[in-house]
Amino acid sequence: MTSCVLDASAVLAYLHDEPGAAEVGKELDGAAVSAVNFSEAAAKLLERGPSAAQARAVLESLQVAVVSFDESLAWLAAALRPVTQAAGLSFGDRACLATAQALGVRAVTADRRWARLRAGVQVQVIR
Repeated sequence: MTSCVLDASAVLAYLHDEPGAAEVGKELDGAAVSAVNFSEAAAKLLERGPSAAQARAVLESLQVAVVSFDESLAWLAAALRPVTQAAGLSFGDRACLATAQALGVRAVTADRRWARLRAGVQVQVIR
């Protein structure tokens, strides 16, 4: 059963042992990530120089469920635009929130701007 949805920022904080990494580590068992955020995390890893195969192995080692971003999630993410626009949230941020909303679980992020959101999704900020 899924316990939370990780934002790309949370995944990267864990992988790079940044502040909040221990909090993410506690959440990995049962965590999910949107395919959008999975791609975002992979792209950021690749910017640091590993091969695609190495980046893939690192991400797969987390053993989190990757949730496909389908039409239903696309509509949920779009509906979040008005309530997240003032905070400057990106499409990837809304994809994470929409996935958490659809699954009925909390979203875990390193982005402090999410703490003040009133988007109908419980948010856990890791730092």
